[in-house]
Amino acid sequence: MRLDVRAFFDEATNTITYLLKDPQGRACAVIDSVLDYDPASGRTDTRSADAVIAHIRAHDLDLAWVLETHVHADHLSAAPYLQEALGTGKIGIGAQITAVQETFGKIFNEGTRFARDGSQFDRLFSDGDSFMIGQMRADVLHTPGHTPACLTYVIGDAAFVGDTLFMPDFGTARCDFPGGSAETMYDSVQKILALPDQTRLFVGHDYKAPGRDAYAWETTVAAQKAQNVHIGGARSKADFVDLRQKRDAGLGMPRLIIPSLQINMRAGHMPEPEDNGTSYLKVPLNGL
Repeated sequence: MRLDVRAFFDEATNTITYLLKDPQGRACAVIDSVLDYDPASGRTDTRSADAVIAHIRAHDLDLAWVLETHVHADHLSAAPYLQEALGTGKIGIGAQITAVQETFGKIFNEGTRFARDGSQFDRLFSDGDSFMIGQMRADVLHTPGHTPACLTYVIGDAAFVGDTLFMPDFGTARCDFPGGSAETMYDSVQKILALPDQTRLFVGHDYKAPGRDAYAWETTVAAQKAQNVHIGGARSKADFVDLRQKRDAGLGMPRLIIPSLQINMRAGHMPEPEDNGTSYLKVPLNGL
């Protein structure tokens, strides 16, 4: 079954949000939504999410799921906003969100009011789980390495890989965040590359590799096997781990990592307001 996929690219964070529709009905799902955020002012905006909502309404679709591939460190999730605006849609993420919440709950000194059991989400998925988007079946692969909770959603002829793989000319995601592992990343990529060669792969970000003029986000298993600059050509695990660790050692922190982690580990909800009715974000000095 060829899946109907519409992509919304956010150039400010190089993030692609996907809207996928059941070819046999009105049900749809959104993967990796974006809440716009200005770090200088601390202000949020909903223009990116509103574009997705407008498309759903214009085509009379029924939002069944708002899915996260992982807890993003480079953009804020708009999942609760989509849910509230449309009145439907369950928020889903990987079951290992609890490990991510435990790690960053400590880093941000969240205290006992912050639940670390994943209860902020409507559904926690484990490897091998499946769920329905209307008449369309979605299967879950646990693909950690970038974070412990990373998932790949396999739906029809497509797979949504989040930050595990990028376009073949850009490679793979970093593995140096708390809970990340280049060794685990290699094993996760092999699970994705075990899918049929013709499977369409949709990546979570694109940064235009040197020499490429246009943004891109759709590739295939066959192309990744043959051409991925980090993992293609049957590169050995040892070689990949060495390459990935050396590359990660020279990377800076993502621009929005501080606000993103605090909000996304809460399923896109803001921290609980203080006694003046305002929510605040923390900056852990020398903590990341």
